[in-house]
Amino acid sequence: MIFDFLENIKNEFLSYFVPERVEYEIVGECKKCGKCCNYMYSFDTYTEKEFKIMQFLFPAYRRFYIRGKDKDGNLIFACKYVTKEGLCSVYDKRLPMCKKYPAKKIYAKADLHEGCGYRVIDKTFEDYLSKGTKDNKKEVD
Repeated sequence: MIFDFLENIKNEFLSYFVPERVEYEIVGECKKCGKCCNYMYSFDTYTEKEFKIMQFLFPAYRRFYIRGKDKDGNLIFACKYVTKEGLCSVYDKRLPMCKKYPAKKIYAKADLHEGCGYRVIDKTFEDYLSKGTKDNKKEVD
């Protein structure tokens, strides 16, 4: 498992040398349902032990807990500050990642929760070839 972790770090480092990345745009607005705060994934965190290390290294992550695993065995995280109504109980003290969610541009295709007010705009191969003009984009739900 340590080799997988080191492989991920190596790949992340090498990704900075890719001359052009495919970008996906996210459009829409928040419906304040709280699903994004109750069902989160973390890149490169595959085990409970790795999660505990993350919480040790980054104390702000202690607000998250492991909710379970998805059908593929990936860890699902949740924030302990989300109310039953789907709102943040410490809104003025939320993390930068929460304030920025969702990023307007992402570099990996993302699936959003069913009923989410945001949508990922998927670039087609032709869009990539034509430098991604907005006229040729199609929405993916």
